Amino acid sequence: MTIAIGADHAGVQLKQVVIGHLAEMGLESEDFGTHDEEACDYPDIAEAVARAVAGGEYELGVLICGSGVGMSMSANKVRGAYAALCCHQYAAETARAHTGANILCMGARVVGTELAKAIVTTFVRTPVSGEERHVRRRTKVERLTAGNGQ
Repeated sequence: MTIAIGADHAGVQLKQVVIGHLAEMGLESEDFGTHDEEACDYPDIAEAVARAVAGGEYELGVLICGSGVGMSMSANKVRGAYAALCCHQYAAETARAHTGANILCMGARVVGTELAKAIVTTFVRTPVSGEERHVRRRTKVERLTAGNGQ
C-alpha cells in the first residue's frame, strides 16, 4: 500500500517523521509537499492529497498542518475524501473502523512525534468495520455529500 502524504509549512518536519515511520512499517508514501518551512497554503496540499485518495490512486492519505483543522476542513470538501482529525489513537481507530475515514489529519503543534507515529500505526492498521450499524451510518454520510451537489 502506498499512502499519499502532505503537509503545509507547519507540518513539514512531522511529515518527514511520518514518512520514515511508514517506511519502517514496510509502507511506501508519495509526498505531495510542501518540502520546506516557507509559508504555503494548506488548502492546496489538502486538495491534492484528497483528490488522489478520492480518485482511487491511493487507499489512504495523511495530512499535517499546525492544528490539523485546516487540512481536515479542506480535504472534506472533496467528494469521496473522508478526512478525520485525530489527536489520539482511539480517534484514529474509530475514524477508520466506524466512519471509514480514508485520510488522517494531525496537528504538528498538537501531537508529538511518538504520539503521531502511534496514531498513524493505528489508522493504517485498523480495518473498516462491516457491522451493519457502521455501514448504515457511512451510507448516510455519503448521502449528505451527494445532497450538497458536490
